[in-house]
Amino acid sequence: MADKSYDVVGIGNAIVDIIARCDEGFLTKHDLDKGFMRLIDAGEAARLYEEMGPAIERSGGSVANSIAGLASFGTTCGFIGRVAADQFGGIFRHDIRSLGVAFNSEPAMDGAPTARCLILVTPDGERTMNTFLGASVDFAPADLDPDMIAASRIVYLEGYLFDREHAKAAFREAARIAKEAGAKVALSLSDAFCVDRHREDFGNFIRNDADILFANEKEITTLYQVNSFAEAAATVRHECELAVLTRSEEGSMIVASGDTIEVAPEKVPEVVDVTGAGDLYAAGFLYGLTRGAPLAVCGRIGSLAAAEIISHIGARPEMSLRDLAKRAGLVN
Repeated sequence: MADKSYDVVGIGNAIVDIIARCDEGFLTKHDLDKGFMRLIDAGEAARLYEEMGPAIERSGGSVANSIAGLASFGTTCGFIGRVAADQFGGIFRHDIRSLGVAFNSEPAMDGAPTARCLILVTPDGERTMNTFLGASVDFAPADLDPDMIAASRIVYLEGYLFDREHAKAAFREAARIAKEAGAKVALSLSDAFCVDRHREDFGNFIRNDADILFANEKEITTLYQVNSFAEAAATVRHECELAVLTRSEEGSMIVASGDTIEVAPEKVPEVVDVTGAGDLYAAGFLYGLTRGAPLAVCGRIGSLAAAEIISHIGARPEMSLRDLAKRAGLVN
């Protein structure tokens, strides 16, 4: 790849994660189903926030987590997402920039407030998530940063955002800008429910615009409406240049033209919280890819990053991923 200012630029939901501990009684009082995620409106988000205990507030969102992981590897990266001109928009901006990530998106002066996810952690480590998507769902072509996209080696798009027509238009425009500038386009399918709602549009985007696809087993079988992972892997081989398919405790598979590479999962003493495992796998894989590592090594770096994230609560690394990869002998 030609010299670029950014290794990877992510485009996705700009969400503030608000993480607080609570007891079982708090969940019962607010009629919350333990361990599940639900969508809420602005009013409920405000009421629940007022009643939560002391919290950690930081930038979140699927691709934002991947970009944070890439920053931990020491890559130069950026993020594009829609926030409002409000308290939480300021928190998102400050937090993601504090990681060394470029974030130049101007806050929206009207429309919905900044998205947030209120995460309640009970003593057993279970996370109950209440998500207000807010300003992020209004993402449109006008929210793109063409200069940042053109200056990237890889543009990484979040499937969660692919839910409204103006966001789909933004993805196609981002892909056009990237391709004209010689950048690769990567897409995460994000969620099987998203895939089920937009199967045809996802399929067209993968065939016509994406170079690299990230998906888990459920997402890829849902995309192709098949019952077996093997069928889905065989189909995706003809759809894009490179497909990276994760399978939880069974590891991952990399499908590239004539090659199929199976990667074993990294062992962890205890699985504490699987939130963000796919996001950090993508971070590790993309890090290896931007460094010219063989695909098998990219997969191993991805597995290593995923293992670090599931060993503790939260979707952000608690140690330098670059140091971790160096100790494992995967990078110099």
